[in-house]
Amino acid sequence: MLALAAPGLLCISCSKNEATPAEKLNITVKTTANLGKVLADSKGMTLYYFTKDTSDNSTCTGGCAAVWPAFYAETLKADTSLATADFATITRPDGTKQTTYKGWPLYYYEPDATSADVKGENVNQLWYVAKPDYTITLMNNQLTGHNGKQYTSTYVEGQEVVQYFNDAYGRTLYGFKNDKFKKNNFTKDDFSNDPVWPIYQASLKSLPSTLNAADFAVIDVFGKQQLTYKGWPLYYFGQDAQVKGKNKGISFPQPGIWPIVNSQTAVAPPQ
Repeated sequence: MLALAAPGLLCISCSKNEATPAEKLNITVKTTANLGKVLADSKGMTLYYFTKDTSDNSTCTGGCAAVWPAFYAETLKADTSLATADFATITRPDGTKQTTYKGWPLYYYEPDATSADVKGENVNQLWYVAKPDYTITLMNNQLTGHNGKQYTSTYVEGQEVVQYFNDAYGRTLYGFKNDKFKKNNFTKDDFSNDPVWPIYQASLKSLPSTLNAADFAVIDVFGKQQLTYKGWPLYYFGQDAQVKGKNKGISFPQPGIWPIVNSQTAVAPPQ
């Protein structure tokens, strides 16, 4: 006779009717005192993401990997609140395996001693807990426009690693220079130009601890909801093709018209 799965549990690699005892879960969701819900392993140890992982692979190697060990589950079994399609396995530069969530490689933080620890949050403004429902993630990356040229945070040609906002999957979000406070001045009422600069349709859920929820709002754009930050409506760039780490829009049609958005962004001008 088939055993029944315990409520709330999911075995990603099991057959549809196979039981998944709680002790076999290796991706769990725990609630922390200050950071809300975060991903954890089978022992409740916190998992993190690295803002310099600008593709689906890991850039934390050598001494970094000793402090931030990679998390890997050969046979992944996760809580049912998590979508199976959001997990994958990568091969690290040293040939070992690592589990990813929504394209972000997952790590431990070596100083975390117990399941109550979240000591890795905001370390060097580069490391953050992995949450199941981020609306905004952060990335530290070089800006490279659609023209192939590299730009600094002031949109002049040059090299600089810049921190900016992305969606949960690491896809770049932009503002539009001609928008006003909570006023989208780009999108047409028939959405015919939306494929070029799709609006970011999202309600606010989880944020990195360095961001203030009060700076975000949702506006109505011809019947669709668009997230704003400090009054700036947020957009994707179509030519980024929804690829993690791409930020081609910063030079289109010329630098500074569609800037990246980050905590240094000024409040949008009034309507």
